[in-house]
Amino acid sequence: MIVFDLACTHGHRFEGWFGSSGDFEDQRARGLLVCPNCGSGEISKAPMAPAVPAKGNSKPASAPAAATQQLANTPMPPEMQKALAALAKAQAEALKNSTWVGDKFAEETRKMHYGEREEAPIHGQASLAEAKAMIEEGLPVAPLPFPVAPPDKLN
Repeated sequence: MIVFDLACTHGHRFEGWFGSSGDFEDQRARGLLVCPNCGSGEISKAPMAPAVPAKGNSKPASAPAAATQQLANTPMPPEMQKALAALAKAQAEALKNSTWVGDKFAEETRKMHYGEREEAPIHGQASLAEAKAMIEEGLPVAPLPFPVAPPDKLN
């Protein structure tokens, strides 16, 4: 079996499984393919990203995947791609001089706020309840737009 990403003329994307590339062409020619979203019979193969696994010893790209990920069933407008890439770059730049504190983020933020430790840029993880509590206390915190992998999880 072979899997193809398919698209109708209205931009809806879906996948189809076929015995071969010839089976796809045969079914399309006979009008057997229809879009599951709108019922359009004008179906074509959509560009597919190859499923190439990352090398075990490689670092992830500097821009988070969210900057290039498809957000809808239609192509992302170039302006949106550019804005997300700029945001990802700004986040990466901001985190260069920040220290990862993991799940001790709330604790370390409070220590800095109340003068128990020297102030320094930090980033880490906090539960929703911890984040709400920090905001209610008036601590200077903000969520990051893109997820950040802990340093020990990077290859």
